[in-house]
Amino acid sequence: MVVLVRDEALPIELGIVQQLFGSARAAGDGRPLYEVVTCALRPGEVTTDGDFRLAIRNGPEALATADTAVVLSSHADYDRPGGALPPELAAALARIPTGARIASICTGAFVLAAVGLLDGHRATTHWRFTDRFRRLFPRVVLDPDVLFTHSLGGGREVLTSAGCAAGIDLCLHLLREDGAAVTNEVARAAVVPPYREGGQAQFVRRPVPEVLSRSTTAARAWALEHLAEPVSVAQLAACESLSVRAFSRRFREETGTSPLRWLIGQRVARAQHLLEETDLPVEAVAERSGFGTAVALRQQMRAAVGVSPSAYRATFRGPRSAASGGGSGSPAEAADGSPAGLPSS
Repeated sequence: MVVLVRDEALPIELGIVQQLFGSARAAGDGRPLYEVVTCALRPGEVTTDGDFRLAIRNGPEALATADTAVVLSSHADYDRPGGALPPELAAALARIPTGARIASICTGAFVLAAVGLLDGHRATTHWRFTDRFRRLFPRVVLDPDVLFTHSLGGGREVLTSAGCAAGIDLCLHLLREDGAAVTNEVARAAVVPPYREGGQAQFVRRPVPEVLSRSTTAARAWALEHLAEPVSVAQLAACESLSVRAFSRRFREETGTSPLRWLIGQRVARAQHLLEETDLPVEAVAERSGFGTAVALRQQMRAAVGVSPSAYRATFRGPRSAASGGGSGSPAEAADGSPAGLPSS
């Protein structure tokens, strides 16, 4: 992995990448799973938005060795007239191998868009600069509400993230994509959730009318206490003495998502915890997380994290726990979510 740092950099972004990938180590022998190399457009000092500089030893030639290239943001990204890249930066990006995936953090998406990697594809950037991004790059399908995106752009995998802290979500996503079983441990060590609910819509500064001065905190707390039970939006609205319509509007303004999507996300998170920390059969995990049936749990797990419950358990607890997690008297579940010995659809 090669990380490109430029003048007017945000040091927190470099720290995020170095910390998360640098702390990913094999469970058995503790060897590093990633080699993280930092480079600049020229070796030497790089300015930051603080009162210090970064000493970068490698020049842009390091990008030619990347299997993953990460373009960090710079305060200069959104100030360039027309969004055009300086020749030196464009030449550096051209060094990245065609088979490598490219990720950007925050306004680094302006750089990827300027070289056409995002044309026709979904991308995001910091919410403060979405209007400017749309004007400069109308061919990009900008989604201002999500924390990160992952698409195939220009013949390669391209990922973008929202504000700098959303770089954490992007890095953890890359770890999961690589099948790193240590993703949860990396997240725990950094004291961040492996999956973060909602999008950046919840962080956008907007005037809050007086009628919205109350929050939906009580409803969310009640829902978490009753996840194993059927929960309706009407019940949640009743917790706040609101109509369903008013509650749903307030809920979205506070969390950036709908009540039902939030509820599903919380149930998936509960299921993940149970799959990681217990030997409960998949059917019991489904009941305790509120999905009711193993079939419903499999569907929601696949939609949320892309794998079946047993595959998730095997990834985060190892094959021994997966073998014991099928439940007494229940057929073992194959990696694709179908019962072992039966064809999958």
